[in-house]
Amino acid sequence: MAIPHQRFTIPLTVLKFSHAGNERLAQAIKSLMRTIVTIRSPDRVELVPLLGRTTIADRKNDRGYLTYEFDPVLVELLRDSQIFAKLQLDVIHAVSSKYALALYEIVAKRARLSYVRSETFDIDQFRSMLGVEAGKLGTYSNLLKFAIRPAFEEVNRLAEFHAAFEPVKVGRKVGAIKIAWAIKSPEAQKLAYAELHGAPALPQKNGQPSIPGFLE
Repeated sequence: MAIPHQRFTIPLTVLKFSHAGNERLAQAIKSLMRTIVTIRSPDRVELVPLLGRTTIADRKNDRGYLTYEFDPVLVELLRDSQIFAKLQLDVIHAVSSKYALALYEIVAKRARLSYVRSETFDIDQFRSMLGVEAGKLGTYSNLLKFAIRPAFEEVNRLAEFHAAFEPVKVGRKVGAIKIAWAIKSPEAQKLAYAELHGAPALPQKNGQPSIPGFLE
């Protein structure tokens, strides 16, 4: 995996450009260097060139080579994206209960949506989505104790996102569950990745994670 300011070298012969075609190579490189990657986050937008500093050396002999590097910001973005992709498969294998796995799948399908940060489910619908068998955990207190709370705790420890919930009462009974989610920071994703791969578990805070606009 690339590290910031690392330079890479490729022989020109591998690129299949003839000596006469090196001008075409230079034009292709200039085109890549003019390509801008837009990185959007909640509080800012960064514009980063796709290709960094590049050198074409010894262009007129068979030992010519191309040396290039990537912008450090882009390197970090690619590293975090790879961690995110790796996390999804690892979490599926790491969760210890079917309720946590079901919750992970519920939230993972929604976590990258741009304008949706929460959703409310009828309590019977949510029970079914978690895979609770008919006739089991019939009261909300049992459902909370043995399914909902353990599932959220495990998902929050291992997943690439935070998830939180709150009961929605209809009269005196809980009639629905509202869940909310937010993608973890790169640092928090790396901690989850480390725990999935055998690093000592960090102490967990009591209660649910803070998600902007939800349970604050």
